[in-house]
Parts: sequence; structure tokens; C-alpha cells
Amino acid sequence: MVKRQFVKKICLLGDGEVGKTSLIRRYVLDIFDDQYIQTFGAKVSKKVLELEDVSLTLMIWDVLGQKTQKALHSTYYSGANGALLVCDMTRPETLSNLRHWAADLREVSGDLPIIVAGNKSDLEMRVDRLDLERLAGELEATAVLTSALTGENVQEAFEELGRRTMGD
Repeated sequence: MVKRQFVKKICLLGDGEVGKTSLIRRYVLDIFDDQYIQTFGAKVSKKVLELEDVSLTLMIWDVLGQKTQKALHSTYYSGANGALLVCDMTRPETLSNLRHWAADLREVSGDLPIIVAGNKSDLEMRVDRLDLERLAGELEATAVLTSALTGENVQEAFEELGRRTMGD
């Protein structure tokens, strides 16, 4: 039987230095580098998932984390099928800022599957997991704790989001 082919666009959104690029590198290349490199514009990575009867290609857009670039961001959001909203569990303000990221995304892309990732869960967390789950509930999303350093829940978050983009 021939597998059905899907290509889905996923956006990673959140403030600067929350670990978006590190999450993508962990997922796509299975590596971690703690050297911070600011993303300018958007960088696109590709990962193919072979599911039971489907070959799913995720085009993962790593969008710059500067909130001042709203007009530029809307260009990147166009055609998105899902999003991973990323906050840094050691910096509470990055969690509350996800509301703005979600609102700007939905203004362009409408209602789409979202997973809220509380990244850097391997460090001493200053964000309560209940607050992460509460915000995810507000956004009609799922919350997950991730660590690009250890790989905790990284693959699961991307694959769950990929499945949801197909309507599962």
C-alpha cells in the first residue's frame, strides 16, 4: 500500500532565548548546543515522519523572537498548519507573553493546533506547571514540559503537533 504524503508548516513562536532553535536542533538533528545564536527572520528546517499509513513532512519555521517585528511575523505565519508556542520555565514573563504570540498567529492563520512548550524544564523552574497548563487551557492548547538539553518530551511534542495538523 502506498503511503499518503502530507506536508505541514509548523511555526515555533515565543520570546528570544526561550530555546526555539535548540528545540528544533534537538528534534531534527538530535544535538544540543548551549551557545545562543539569535535568529534573524525565519529559518526553516525539515523533518519527515513515517507514520503507519502516512508520510508526514514537517516544515518547521523558527521565527525570530522579537515582538517588535509584528508585520514581519505575519508573513511567516501565513499558511501555518500548527504552532509550538515556547516559553522559558525560568522566566515567568515569557509565559504571559505567549498570549500575544498566539493572538498574532491566529489573526493571520485562524484556529489551528497549538502546543504550549515549557522549555528548560531541566533547570530550576520559576514558572508553576499549573500556570503553564492554565495558559494552555485558555488557548485551547496542550501543555508539555520540554528540555532541549536532555531531549525530554521534544520528539513527543513535535509528533503530537504533526498528528494534530492532519486532524487526528
